[in-house]
Amino acid sequence: MSVNDRIIKTEYSEVMQKSYIDYAMSVIIARALPDVRDGLKPVQRRTLYDMYELGIRYDRPYRKSARIVGDTMGKYHPHGDSSIYEALVVMAQDFKKEVPLIDGHGNFGNIEGDGAAAMRYTEARLAQITQEAFLSDLDKDVVDFLPNFDETEKEPGVLPVKIPNLLVNGSEGIAVGMATSTPPHNLAEVIEATKAYMLDENITTRELMRYVKGPDFPTGGIVINEDELPDIYETGTGKIKIRGKVEVEKAKGGKTNLVITEIPYTMIGANIGKFLMDVAALAETKKTQDIVDITNQSSKEGIRIVIELRKDADVENFKNMLYKKTRLEDTFGVNMLAIVDGRPETMGLKQIIQESVKFQYEVATRKYTNLLARELERKEIQEGLIKACNVIDLIIEILRGSKDRAMAKACLIEGRIDGIKFKSKESKIMAAQLMFTEKQANAILDMRLYKLIGLEIEALINEHEDTMANIYRYEDILARRDSMAQVIINELDEIKEKYKRARRTQITTESEAVYVEKKVEEMDIVFLMDRFGYARTIDTAAYERNKEAADSENKYAFVCKNTGKICLFTNTGQLHTVKAMDLPMGKFRDKGVPIDNVSNYDSARESIVYAASQSDLNLYRVIFATRQAMLKVVDGGEFDVAKRTVAATKLQEGDEVISVVTYKEQRNIVLQSAEGYFLRFSVEEIPEKKKGAVGVRGMKLGAKDSVEAVYYTRTAVEQTIEYGGKELELNKLKLGKRDSKGVKVRI
Repeated sequence: MSVNDRIIKTEYSEVMQKSYIDYAMSVIIARALPDVRDGLKPVQRRTLYDMYELGIRYDRPYRKSARIVGDTMGKYHPHGDSSIYEALVVMAQDFKKEVPLIDGHGNFGNIEGDGAAAMRYTEARLAQITQEAFLSDLDKDVVDFLPNFDETEKEPGVLPVKIPNLLVNGSEGIAVGMATSTPPHNLAEVIEATKAYMLDENITTRELMRYVKGPDFPTGGIVINEDELPDIYETGTGKIKIRGKVEVEKAKGGKTNLVITEIPYTMIGANIGKFLMDVAALAETKKTQDIVDITNQSSKEGIRIVIELRKDADVENFKNMLYKKTRLEDTFGVNMLAIVDGRPETMGLKQIIQESVKFQYEVATRKYTNLLARELERKEIQEGLIKACNVIDLIIEILRGSKDRAMAKACLIEGRIDGIKFKSKESKIMAAQLMFTEKQANAILDMRLYKLIGLEIEALINEHEDTMANIYRYEDILARRDSMAQVIINELDEIKEKYKRARRTQITTESEAVYVEKKVEEMDIVFLMDRFGYARTIDTAAYERNKEAADSENKYAFVCKNTGKICLFTNTGQLHTVKAMDLPMGKFRDKGVPIDNVSNYDSARESIVYAASQSDLNLYRVIFATRQAMLKVVDGGEFDVAKRTVAATKLQEGDEVISVVTYKEQRNIVLQSAEGYFLRFSVEEIPEKKKGAVGVRGMKLGAKDSVEAVYYTRTAVEQTIEYGGKELELNKLKLGKRDSKGVKVRI
């Protein structure tokens, strides 16, 4: 066979499509989304099962997290230790999970965003509820076991979880083209809803919501759109609005403290720090003058963020401002997506409970089928032993007369007496009539002599009675759905009574926060930015007193409105805008803040060519000049934009902006090239273009030449520059035309 005969030719697009779909489904099914039956992602399921296999139970000593992670990765989840440890940590955090599934020992992070310690320092073991409600029936063959990634081990395809864990603990994950976001719920409420569904499968979602009031976040908070919850739970998608819990406390000196004791679930982690920065920014930008101080007094006991307000502060208005301007009021996007029968599906509240109950019946059927088989086997053996005890003398005679175990066993099962020596003819006749089963015969042959004691025989009879009672019970459970339902309900009640806790999240309907923003009195201020990029604003009186120093020490110094914007033009052709109120206003000698911190400007990859106030630009036109001598005039009104960053001009490849000026009294423009050519011509020759245009060529350049500097002259005003160590009067340069080469100035 030739090489060509082994080459399979196929359409490239088909290969790409199939490969991408295979990859997407692998991520969806095997990585990112939970199974509706146990509410776990594969990495979570594998971690819990590995701990179960290692015997790290709730009543045994903790084991190093690194041991658990390494074993899980080596046996079941070959996708890196970080993903396994992250899953383990989250399952141990009581501020993220309604019911933590792992009992962590050591630093497992906190609600303020501090991460867990390295896995070599922390220890873990299974939580009691995990062992009792997630893993207890694994030894009863209730779920299918699948080969692991290298087919050297077996792992459960799903855990036999006894509660709707997808609802209880929620789930978040991003797959390919889809994402899941299910909020956590109160364990007791979910169990009551599950029982209600089992008693009436025609129950509606709204009726189920008499039990499940809404999400119950571990961080508490207040859900304020209760009226929208029925639609969210019907469709499985929507937006839940959450607010933090705010209490008002009286402080010394007649001041008022706002104390935040609960935060929105979405604020967990770094967002608490961001919230504190946002509140501080409200004061810095003069959005409010009510804040005296803000402190984070949170501890292991709970959240406590204290905002101290002025005496005359409007507390309710300030509270509404926090809801509007910070993440104290936030949105939790709901998309209850999970794997159902091997396919991703978005489900409502009833469907999730329905799938969970369906799974409970499947598990219970397999469990009691296996238990019944065990009891029937035990019954068979017990009956054989009881029968043997009644004819124990004959059994002993058979054993003593047999040459080997096989001969004795054949006699017990089939009544074969050939080769066995009996003491009497009656014994021989009775032995020929024995008809034990094989299991009974093996049990008799394995029986120890102490079993012949009277109390032992009595215990055997009692054990047989218990076995018969179990058989009748298991047969009833398997034969009648009502009996099986009652068993499942009883288990749910036991879990509820043992692990229930009070609801943390309050469910209510509140009107949208109305914040009346105090109007800022418009006034002139002065923008200052030094050559290091530190910017600030000062009042005009301070500027006038220090005008000479301000102009000499700062790269930009100009008057603007406190309600206006500052426009920053960069060499990359971008325009970044900054609200004047976002800049700190202080004393003349204050340092200010880096302009990068209050705008999208990035000093690492661009430089500021020109800065001006928005109000000034609106009155004039703007002249652009680039390194490749492209020129244009743009109406300044085009730069009055809402976005923080827009393209101020279009650039050719390899070009950059070197000059931007406001067109006021300029008469002539002078372009200076790197090779010493100067071209002076009238500014009126530069055409007006839109900001999205490239412009026109202002000067003919040599192959390796470029514009190095741009100057402007005014009528009757001499302008001199230093060039080559000598002074050069720009007004005396020959007046040329745009798009000419200019004159060579000899040094």
